[in-house]
Amino acid sequence: MRTEDVLAAVATGLWHWDNASRIATFDAEAARLLGLPAERVELTESAARARFHAVDWVEIMGIINLAVAEATLAEARLRVVDDAGRVLRTVRARSRPVAGKKDYMLVGTVQEVPEAQPGTSAVRAQVTGDWRRNREAFLLDAGRALAEARSTAEVLRVAAGLSMPGFVPSGLAVFSAEGNRVKVIGHQGYGPGEAEPFLDLPMDAAYPAAEVIRTGRAIYLPNPDDYQRRFPDAWKQVAHFARQSWAFLPLINAGHSIGAWMAGFSIPVSFTPDERSVLTTVARMLAQALGRASLHESERELTVGLQRSMMPTVQPDIPGMKVAARYVPTGGGLEVGGDWYDMIPLPSGRIALVIGDVQGHDVRAAGLMGQLRIALRAYASEGHHPDAVLSRASRFLSGVNDTESEDTDPRFATCLYIEVDPATGLLDIARAGHPEPAIRLSDGTVLVRPTGGGLPLGIVPDTDYPTTRLVLEPGETMMVCTDGLIETGGHDLETGWSRLREVIEGYPLDGEDGDLEQLADALVQAVHGPPSHYTTGPLVDRREDDIAVLLLSREALVPAEVGGLTTLPHPARRMVLTIAQAEPERIAECRHQLGELMHDWRDGDQIDSAVLMVSEMVTNVLVHTDGDALLVAEITGEQGERRLRVEVEDGSDELPHRRHPGEMASSGRGLVLMELLASAWGVDPRGEGKNIWFELVEASGASGTHGTLLTPEGLAEVT
Repeated sequence: MRTEDVLAAVATGLWHWDNASRIATFDAEAARLLGLPAERVELTESAARARFHAVDWVEIMGIINLAVAEATLAEARLRVVDDAGRVLRTVRARSRPVAGKKDYMLVGTVQEVPEAQPGTSAVRAQVTGDWRRNREAFLLDAGRALAEARSTAEVLRVAAGLSMPGFVPSGLAVFSAEGNRVKVIGHQGYGPGEAEPFLDLPMDAAYPAAEVIRTGRAIYLPNPDDYQRRFPDAWKQVAHFARQSWAFLPLINAGHSIGAWMAGFSIPVSFTPDERSVLTTVARMLAQALGRASLHESERELTVGLQRSMMPTVQPDIPGMKVAARYVPTGGGLEVGGDWYDMIPLPSGRIALVIGDVQGHDVRAAGLMGQLRIALRAYASEGHHPDAVLSRASRFLSGVNDTESEDTDPRFATCLYIEVDPATGLLDIARAGHPEPAIRLSDGTVLVRPTGGGLPLGIVPDTDYPTTRLVLEPGETMMVCTDGLIETGGHDLETGWSRLREVIEGYPLDGEDGDLEQLADALVQAVHGPPSHYTTGPLVDRREDDIAVLLLSREALVPAEVGGLTTLPHPARRMVLTIAQAEPERIAECRHQLGELMHDWRDGDQIDSAVLMVSEMVTNVLVHTDGDALLVAEITGEQGERRLRVEVEDGSDELPHRRHPGEMASSGRGLVLMELLASAWGVDPRGEGKNIWFELVEASGASGTHGTLLTPEGLAEVT
């Protein structure tokens, strides 16, 4: 009897595939099984693909590629369809590659009724359900879980929970290649101490995992005899586990072998092509997940190291003061950027607080930030004043930009430098294009304090940075930050400050020492929502912009004992502002700041009156003297009965005179306005200069009831 007749009797056809010509040849029986006339036929790749279900064709091509790579048998079930796409029958195709991997020939059979060998896992898979559907669902779930794992521990936890369809491993282990050693980085299905012999092995050990890592080829051991024959020494240490089959697969990521994966089974597994395909796919996903986790952990370690070196720990034990700080990176890339803060002890015994922002959110910005921070520390430690520190820093950054390649765009940086005297609360501030500081007064009111400033660092080498002097009174808190805290979330400068003002004003700062730290957390949460943690270290969530924020708080007044009762002085609301001759535009800032100071004053007309009088007083100093004006405004007393006192000091000893301007006169009404609007006012000599002042009493319903004027002839009473 001819071979063809025997094969036809058992419904088995012959076929071969020429990879070079992309032609498939089928004998008469194979053609019949494919729904074609029962005669020998040659089909192109597209014609052959049309005879099978599209999903099955994709599947068999993957199995064939695996068989070619491993030089093993390829086997799969395929649904044969007619021209209308209806399923005619299911066949089992088996083939083996011949010759090379590029130009190869596949020779195989097609059988109408595939049957698995009794007692093997294939039979169990067939009984428990549709193997193909279970496998696809398993691979989707495993791929999704491994893709979401962000750390090595998470990847290993997912790997330990893998339950493959039809053949569930009773033991799993993941090996890594570390130098010339093979180490177990995770395992499951072993009792305490049982995995000890395999935790650390030499690379040349006669152990399946070591050979897989060395060769990059999988090892399948379907029964104990195969294991004992190929690895007799290792068998002595694994025999007591009573497992029946083992699969060791290489973990290859980006073309490099990073380890091996072992799956051990307590039931016999024949490792059919379907089963090997599942194991190989899982091994590839596992290798990619481990590679991603390793890269993420390396970047994380680098990020933490960079941030620890660039973000100093603030000094919490400044006498009479408390400091809190936060740094929040964008979360992109290495999670480092150009924002920074610093706290520098000065030779004078004072403290310098620095906050800044280098343009950009990349590694180059972080590198420039590190250089600039070191330069600022050096200049500050030499004892230079704030304006000189920023001038030197700008020249330094300009020099760095000049030495970089022509293809690199120059970077600039904003900066705020504050010299703090802890004993008096005196703040000397120099600003280089940075957001201005905000002061939370002792009663909770928040004022953005205008300060003199110059261009950002690095734009013009020789730039002047005027210094502004403020006093942080007892119970007050200063906040300085980078623009990421203000403008994140679609906010501009105005709406961003409004959002932060609500947080600062609504937060109590008269309790435990931790209140300032909690306020720092609340400020960041107002921008980004609840975090996993906020510290001076990194934050892993993704952000629109870097954030750096510094809080400086001066201790409040101590309660006093009066008549057996403990009383706490009512906190005063105070602002101090210097207006230079060269900056008349700051008169508008005076008006705005005074309005902010009186934001909850009972009588709105009195607020307008105070703003008008301040504008007149400051304008007179700038017009009629050669010096600068110093404005001091203070509100004292209980709400509803408060008193506002405003003083404007200048260096001229020329006293003002009351004048009687005509209707068309453009000046001369300042003292007249004060007579009409102030509750009290006057002029006091101060050394080489003078001090013009007025007061408003909140409870007073009438304006201008009484005033005094110092004239060359003496004090005159005005009613």
